Amino acid sequence: MINEYKEQVRILKQEVAELQDAGKSKDSANKRCLQKLEHSQQDLDQANKKITELEDQLHKINKKDNE
Repeated sequence: MINEYKEQVRILKQEVAELQDAGKSKDSANKRCLQKLEHSQQDLDQANKKITELEDQLHKINKKDNE
């Protein structure tokens, strides 16, 4: 009977370790995704800034042409 409990405890400890490893892997994957998202946001911000600059230049050119 004691041996059965020991075996069950061993199995449960192994399952806990596997779940902890899976959790760590998931955390790492989430961290990588968050970093990609942050970089994408930075790229988007830079692109929007450049678009605004180009639109301003275009407005200035159009304004000069209309004068």
